[in-house]
Amino acid sequence: MFYHGGSNNRGCEAIVRSGVTLIKKQIPNAIVDLASWKPETDVAIPLIDTIYLDRAKSIKKFSLQWMSCLFQYKFFKNENYALRVIHSDLIKLIPNYDIILSIGGDNYCYGEQPGIYEIDRNIKDAGKKLVLWGASIGEDDLSDSKLEDLKLFDLILARESLTYDILTKHGLTNVKLCADGAFTMDKEELPLPQGWQVANTLGFNFSPLIWKKNKDSRQAAFNLVKHILETTTMTIAFTPHVIEEGNDDYACLQDFYNEFKNTGRVLLLPNNLYAIQYKGYIARMRFFIGARTHATIAAYSTLIPTMVLGYSVKSKGIAKDIFGEEKLVLNLKEISDSSKLIEKFQEMVRDEEEVIQTLANNIPRIKEMSRKAAIYLSQI
Repeated sequence: MFYHGGSNNRGCEAIVRSGVTLIKKQIPNAIVDLASWKPETDVAIPLIDTIYLDRAKSIKKFSLQWMSCLFQYKFFKNENYALRVIHSDLIKLIPNYDIILSIGGDNYCYGEQPGIYEIDRNIKDAGKKLVLWGASIGEDDLSDSKLEDLKLFDLILARESLTYDILTKHGLTNVKLCADGAFTMDKEELPLPQGWQVANTLGFNFSPLIWKKNKDSRQAAFNLVKHILETTTMTIAFTPHVIEEGNDDYACLQDFYNEFKNTGRVLLLPNNLYAIQYKGYIARMRFFIGARTHATIAAYSTLIPTMVLGYSVKSKGIAKDIFGEEKLVLNLKEISDSSKLIEKFQEMVRDEEEVIQTLANNIPRIKEMSRKAAIYLSQI
């Protein structure tokens, strides 16, 4: 497994944790190793055989490598040699494996990825099987160079139907539909914190990523929290799910906690829990409102009515596969509209029992789709 940024992003942890479990259940004798940008964050994930440091190397100015890279680019407009040097820690591992899984999930949603493209070419040149595990890719994310890269894969596992439809529409024949493996991830239930109301606590997750994409969304989210506290008896549990420098839900949610702590009805979950432990708390909530996809998957998979502050194809596609529509998912523009947020929250409360019943009916099917990923993998 490669292109994993580390488990301080609990969504990335959930992908690895659930993925290695699914694979070893389907292929019991499989050896599954992980290349990680931050191996120290992954040591608590069970069943991984070996974890390697995947560190992008710098090229020292005026070194022989630097001169070679400069020559290749200046005379041939070719940056592939430089990319091979930068990613040499990962590329040197390729001969050791039969199947290599690109597991970033939404790595292909963030512009061109020449480094990934070069790694993929090296994998195929070595005669290895290449798999894109649990991918989400939007129409606007595609380019000619990205499509050429996607054609290299022996198998693309789309984790929701919007991605599947987009890729097959563009002529890719190596795509199979599954669901995110995190739907099958176990949960661990820690003691409930002081102030938690059993059966009447709402989880709230917000992220700096959302705030950066829509500057007015933070104030609208504040207004929504204020509305919930004023019009219901619920406790609000602020729930981080990514704890990385520069992209830290916990730091973001501290502002929410400090703003409303005098109400006596808010609490802030700690920033050092594993994905299964956050899921253990989310599973005991009444409602969940979240910006991070894997926090919302933790809620969906434990039958918690969920409102999604969506910002990409994955949020919309996952909701569509569960409900048959993009139910309770707000797009990037809508999340800065306080009245829209409050309207969707009221819809979630109004339809609480119906949503729970729909989840109860459909989540077993979604979990079976998650397991199909390992079945498709075993077939190649």
